[in-house]
Amino acid sequence: MRKAQKNQAEEFLKVLEEAHGQIRAMAEKKNVSAVLEILEDCQQGALSLGNMIETAEGEGCAVIPLLERYCELVWQFYEELSQGKALNGNKMHKLLRSFLLKIENSVRNDIKVRVEAVFLPYKASMWDSLESIWKAADADPDCDAYVIPIPYYDKNPDGSFREMHYEGSLYPADVPVMWYGNYDFEKRRPDMIYIHNPYDKYNYVTSVHPDFYSENLKRYTDNLIYVPYFMCGYYSSEESAQKHIPPCIQNIDYMVVQSKLHKKLMGINDYMNKKLLVLGNPKADRVLNMPDDLPVPQEWIDKSEDKFVILLNSTILRLLRVNDWAERTNHLLDLIESRNDLFLIWRPHPLLLSTVESMVPYKKNEFMEVYDRIAAMEYAVIDTNPTVDCALKYSDCLISTYSSIVMQYTLTGKPALLITGYSKYRDTRQVCFDFFSNYFMKDGVSFENFIEIVVEGNDYKKDVRIKNSRESIENSDGTCGLKIHKHMISEYLNLL
Repeated sequence: MRKAQKNQAEEFLKVLEEAHGQIRAMAEKKNVSAVLEILEDCQQGALSLGNMIETAEGEGCAVIPLLERYCELVWQFYEELSQGKALNGNKMHKLLRSFLLKIENSVRNDIKVRVEAVFLPYKASMWDSLESIWKAADADPDCDAYVIPIPYYDKNPDGSFREMHYEGSLYPADVPVMWYGNYDFEKRRPDMIYIHNPYDKYNYVTSVHPDFYSENLKRYTDNLIYVPYFMCGYYSSEESAQKHIPPCIQNIDYMVVQSKLHKKLMGINDYMNKKLLVLGNPKADRVLNMPDDLPVPQEWIDKSEDKFVILLNSTILRLLRVNDWAERTNHLLDLIESRNDLFLIWRPHPLLLSTVESMVPYKKNEFMEVYDRIAAMEYAVIDTNPTVDCALKYSDCLISTYSSIVMQYTLTGKPALLITGYSKYRDTRQVCFDFFSNYFMKDGVSFENFIEIVVEGNDYKKDVRIKNSRESIENSDGTCGLKIHKHMISEYLNLL
């Protein structure tokens, strides 16, 4: 039974209790007609309550026979009074109250609240930010969990909507996807809604459908929960962190943050602090619980035989902010093509081309030249899989700028080379996830140096990297999604 229904049942039992008091009061005044009228109301009310409970719980619910016996008792009193039997208000009140207590206890203890949790991803590649929470909810016998991918639009430079996208067909086979048009939010009023897009109308590149902006979703639930689609590495300062407080914060009820420091940086006042839950990041669960038998494209296997596999991650900000993106990328491609022991998996950010077309259209040719070169390379592939799982699992090392993928990759224990930043940032930045025991170009580690470290098996930072990364976030043992689900259920039930 849903919480609102159980609340309704409990409130109605209070009405019956008040009615019993009125029966006693009217009996003291010898007002038989008033007592008969109240008994009739009690009978009809108990029947309606029984129908509601039976619809929600089925005929086998323990409350139903108690309500039936209650109705029989009410009818007995009604018949006796109608036939002129003496009115004994105290006796009627005592017996009715006795039955009502049994009904109240049964409603409280025998009827479990069923929670309805709705998950609203938009990019299939970002599903890992919600997946482990959904798995915990789906496994909970007292929870009905719905995955409802929502549509989103690319934006033109002027902010107007361009193409609409819907990625419902791209989710894993074990995820039962519901078409967004088939769920009536106003009628169902889910107990909790999880989102991973916090920007509403304020994203320059894409926008979820306006129906799913946080201000609209909040009308349908008491628990709107934002789980970041990314893993937070560091902020340059407290002021910088506060500039990243998500636009949806005024509408959501909770935001999951991955560490105590993360909460400290976001929690600028009591209003914010009450919304922030230090429970980790579900993206870590996806890495730590990755199945051993994860399928890998046969093309990758065939092309990479006897080779070391490099994962190159290209982020949006790098391409937007620097002018040497193509030059550096081509330098790495030259190095890979000069050797016969390397295989490249290139994973451009899923929104990279859309971002170029929306924000820097003059760089599109530059981007496409790199794209076409990699597509034509004998020992390279472009990873267009909905998730980064295969690339994380199959590769031997990562080359990237600052990105959530760096944090996820660090959790695998395998090494990464950061094109941006310094390892000393650990001591000078606000670090929410410690990935600084990787390798950094600005520390003097070149592409060539890093590849030799990997090829020679000389990853001398591995042990400290694993230790530092695991200790820097909460629930880094693969249980983050379960902890979030249990916490939200606890919060929800406390409202009863």
